[in-house]
Amino acid sequence: MKVTKSLMLGSVAILASAGAQAADLPVKAKPVEYVKVCSLYGAGFFYIPGTDTCLKLGGYLRAETTFGTSYHFDAAVNGVGGARNRLSDYYSTRSRQSLSIDTRTATEYGVVRTFAELLFTWTTGAYSGSGNGGTAYTASPGSQVAGSAPQMLNAFIQFAGFTFGKATSQFSTPWAQYPANNFELPGGGGYDPVSQVTYTAILGQGITASVSAQDQVANYTTNIWNVSAATAAGLATGAYGANDIGGARAPDLVAMLRVEQAWGLFQASVAAHNNHAAYYGATELTGHPDDKWGWAGQLALSIKNLPTGPGDSINLQGVYTNGASRYNFQDYMSTTYAMYGGTSVAGAYQSLGLAGVSDSVFVIGAGQQLTTTYGFNAGYNHNWDPNWSTGVYGAWAAVRYNGTAKGYICGAFVANLALSSGLAGCNPDFNYAVVGTITRWTPVKNLTFSAELAYMMLDQMYASGSTVTLPQQSGIAKPAAAYELKDQNSLQLLLRVQRNW
Repeated sequence: MKVTKSLMLGSVAILASAGAQAADLPVKAKPVEYVKVCSLYGAGFFYIPGTDTCLKLGGYLRAETTFGTSYHFDAAVNGVGGARNRLSDYYSTRSRQSLSIDTRTATEYGVVRTFAELLFTWTTGAYSGSGNGGTAYTASPGSQVAGSAPQMLNAFIQFAGFTFGKATSQFSTPWAQYPANNFELPGGGGYDPVSQVTYTAILGQGITASVSAQDQVANYTTNIWNVSAATAAGLATGAYGANDIGGARAPDLVAMLRVEQAWGLFQASVAAHNNHAAYYGATELTGHPDDKWGWAGQLALSIKNLPTGPGDSINLQGVYTNGASRYNFQDYMSTTYAMYGGTSVAGAYQSLGLAGVSDSVFVIGAGQQLTTTYGFNAGYNHNWDPNWSTGVYGAWAAVRYNGTAKGYICGAFVANLALSSGLAGCNPDFNYAVVGTITRWTPVKNLTFSAELAYMMLDQMYASGSTVTLPQQSGIAKPAAAYELKDQNSLQLLLRVQRNW
């Protein structure tokens, strides 16, 4: 027994000694993949561990309040905002988080890039008329509520000169409708990204040229009005007929030439837009107008390195459209206008600024009449010092209907709204203008507080003193009465704080 015990103890000692010696031997550790900075594409990029792809994360968080409108960032031009009564909101708030993901990989064909930007937004809802003199609360479109998905602003792939996916239109300038502002302006192609297939050629010395086919449905169609189906209720809101847009048949075709150098930028853009109407009536048997192609053209100029101060700039652009009105009145803006105000005309209850934007209009049995628009916007940005800057800006745009289209619309006005001045006093043309200023304070890098004041003017062309007889509009609590047709204006204030990262 003693012998057995001695053998067991000896074996344990030998094993323990062997274990101690093994623990002292060096063991090869698994390699650690540290995040490395990628300097190929500018600041903020790093290599995704284990790959040759560079990644940059970015975004912003902003909080803002608008006064004088509940439409971020459009004027209160229709609905309860345009009604200017106890249903109208005097202010609205919004919070938004943006997250952008940018990846780039060098290949034998050049850089392969993907870019996506997600928006998470909460906007104060608006009160609308309930039809009995009261209101009902409605969540604002685009706000995130339980079960909803985030908004995909950008999502595109770039490879060998091609862009596939959702990106800002090649028609637009780098500043789009924001030459020195946040408030929405007409007078040029919009910022809102659109699905597209684009080829861009780099010609050297800062010169690039692009050709593109882009989706027209979401961003680049206003209204195709069947005036034969106009109603008093629709005309009272600035809708000059029943919207009679057919299914998508062709993308918009865009071409752009840009020169971008140290002194600034010059750009010329053109676009072709197919207007495809549906039917004259409820079935295929009623027939339809033929398709008509419209077009838009734009010239833009940006001047940098001004003698007024470092970083100062002037941006300006002008646009002309025929049958492609969204290239002027971009898709963040309304296309119908019904703004109420006071009146001094005897027998009139109130005044009303009434207007509407379309790509074309028609009546039963006739072809489309294309709508013409033109306009411009401009802005000047000045840096007082590294912390303070100011922008001043303005925009003006016009909508013009041809003689045939005016005959259609004015006939509907006289028949449905009893226009007091008759056909002689009817003119659906109008002008739209905005002037404004913004001041920004950046106390620390990437944190900016701003205050922006914008004054909007609606210049309608109906004969002075003309009245229309409107039906009761329960949604905005307006009674059936005579209303003077008159120019209107609106003042808006936007306060914002934004942190970029």
